[in-house]
Amino acid sequence: MADLYETDVLRWSEQQGDLLRRLARGERVNDQIDWENVAEEIEAVGRTERRACESYLIRALLHDLKADAWPQAREVPHRRAEARGFRYEAAKAFTPSMRQLIDLPALYREALRRVPEAIDGQKPLPLPETCPLTLDEMLSDGR
Repeated sequence: MADLYETDVLRWSEQQGDLLRRLARGERVNDQIDWENVAEEIEAVGRTERRACESYLIRALLHDLKADAWPQAREVPHRRAEARGFRYEAAKAFTPSMRQLIDLPALYREALRRVPEAIDGQKPLPLPETCPLTLDEMLSDGR
């Protein structure tokens, strides 16, 4: 079964899903289930969801940072709207168990790294070195 996992993960996942459903109905298929990879894939689902939430948070921070760094730019309303949209998506993706795993200061540092050195030939205004928002503030649309 592990060979199929390496060569055709779609077929593997369909077979494993079928086996798990059969097991739930009481069939004796326990020995056919690729338990190690099933467990890994289940854990990967959680990691993927957390990374999606973190990605939305970074994108929200980046749009807000650009708006803060170039407050006179005509794109500021668009950037603020984009930031609100990404915060909304982050809030939808967020689950309570993520709270202990999301490192907002690290996400803020990542967003700071992505701020361009200039936009339209203009250097950015100074930006805070630490995140001025809490995770709860980021997940609300109150900004």
